[in-house]
Amino acid sequence: MTSQVVVRGKIWGKLSAADYHRRRVEELLPLVRESYETLAAQHDLIILEGAGSPAEINLKQHDIVNMRMAEIADAVCLLVGDIDRGGVFASLLGTVQLLEPAEQARVRGFLINKFRGDLALLEPGVRMMEERLHKPCLGVVPYIHDLALEEEDSLGLTTENAREWLPDDRAQRPLRIAVVALPSFSNFTDFDALRHEPSVSLQFCREPTQVALADVVILPGSKQTADDLLWMRRQDLDSKLIAHAAHGLIVGICGGMQMLGRTIVDPFAVEHEGLVDALGLLPFATRMSEDKVTRKISGRLALSTLFGQATPTLDIDGYEIHIGETIYAQGAEPFSILNGQQLDGCISPDTKVFGTYLHGIFDNDAFRHFFIASARSFHSLAPAPQLENWKQKREDSFARLADTVRSSLDLPRILDCAHLMSRLQVFTNG
Repeated sequence: MTSQVVVRGKIWGKLSAADYHRRRVEELLPLVRESYETLAAQHDLIILEGAGSPAEINLKQHDIVNMRMAEIADAVCLLVGDIDRGGVFASLLGTVQLLEPAEQARVRGFLINKFRGDLALLEPGVRMMEERLHKPCLGVVPYIHDLALEEEDSLGLTTENAREWLPDDRAQRPLRIAVVALPSFSNFTDFDALRHEPSVSLQFCREPTQVALADVVILPGSKQTADDLLWMRRQDLDSKLIAHAAHGLIVGICGGMQMLGRTIVDPFAVEHEGLVDALGLLPFATRMSEDKVTRKISGRLALSTLFGQATPTLDIDGYEIHIGETIYAQGAEPFSILNGQQLDGCISPDTKVFGTYLHGIFDNDAFRHFFIASARSFHSLAPAPQLENWKQKREDSFARLADTVRSSLDLPRILDCAHLMSRLQVFTNG
């Protein structure tokens, strides 16, 4: 019901859904237009992705992200339907019919995405859609399995266990990592590299029972750290994590790290104001502020031991995107040193709990491999028989996606449409 609105990398405000819909046309649309005009002056072609569906008629009066923006940009529009979720023909037809005549004229064709199966069986439906819409199908993109690329947002993740963890004493079993799926979960892509490691079983969890058999529990980033901490308390997850620290491993990233400290002072929280007791697993306190730190950053590990294993000299990199200042207790051991001088994060005296502000740290192959090896050794598991080269895996995925899209779409016709008006807008629908 509420969201933090970020404009040009800065916090613009925290609004209810009603306030946002009321204010966005008058206050935000001029900023959007200005940003678009700046980009348009520098580039020959701009691709604008719509948010949701252009046919959300209940929201259309205050729309700034779909057909209103297409009008401002004088854009050619392509309508993309996701067939994997079903109902793609009804969705495409209904969307076009709900648009105004002038808006319908902007739509030069449609695409179908994530198709599984025999294309010949789809063809009759595609031809019928072309006749009903009076618009061509410009391509059908097949579903690409095992693509190591990010989901669009955290709605693409699932908190349901695909394979329930059971007691398993085998030394060769996967390392079990539970990521707590907070209500205001942010930066969920922090864990993509871990998810693709063959020696790791990673699940997004919301129930105390789901973390009971985990080897490592990770608290991820949060858009509302104190509120999410209170949610964990209502779920009894806080006590389960404190108990887990006695025999298992815990990691906090950004807001998750703040939860591992002693207190959080957050006068801007949605559900409360003032002081909130945190989990008390690391020796620091955090006070929230209105200023957001946003930067790419690099450094090196500062700790001498992780999970009881001696730490090699490792360079790390990633990015910071957080609010709040963390005050460390005297004698607290930092996790890393960034930019040659900035102390970041903290590790517990027994080295079983650590936190860092650094997002993307698991994308670093050397650190991720050491993390997995140390965690497996701590839990008396056999060394991982295989470790991924994440950078190469992502590059291969981008190449595979590009090749698939290139061979599936009528690119000459699409580019010809774009050059007619020098602009191309892509709407995702469904």
